[in-house]
Amino acid sequence: MKAIKIYLDNCCHNRPFDSQTNMKIRFETEAKLYIQNCILEGEYNLCWSFVLDYENGNNPFEDKRNIISSWKKIAKDFCYPNEAIRSRGKELMNLGIKELDALHIACAMEKQCDYFITVDRGLLNKNVDGLKIINPIDFIRKVGDQL
Repeated sequence: MKAIKIYLDNCCHNRPFDSQTNMKIRFETEAKLYIQNCILEGEYNLCWSFVLDYENGNNPFEDKRNIISSWKKIAKDFCYPNEAIRSRGKELMNLGIKELDALHIACAMEKQCDYFITVDRGLLNKNVDGLKIINPIDFIRKVGDQL
């Protein structure tokens, strides 16, 4: 069986560092950590991008920045900037998606990811043809049964 290709956006990578007092955040963190374990076991293939490098590079907390960037070495695919991504990013911005989020999505689409995993409520409400945008909890509910 072919491994599922996933893209975790920056807010998803940062979820374990958020305050865990809110139950939904705690569940999203647990789901994200479970997904990470599945990546390490080869059940999912992680895609990384230049946008993740840029956004994570601006994280003011060195320890968080280093932990997140360590996943770049584990990723099976890397998305480099190109004109198609810039163009698709602009199209996505016309749908009301913020610039960095649009570039993340464009990268996931460029690399033909099966799922774009995020905890960003604004993105979860967007319908983008050709890409499933999903919360980590819902991803496990949907895909976990297929393993």
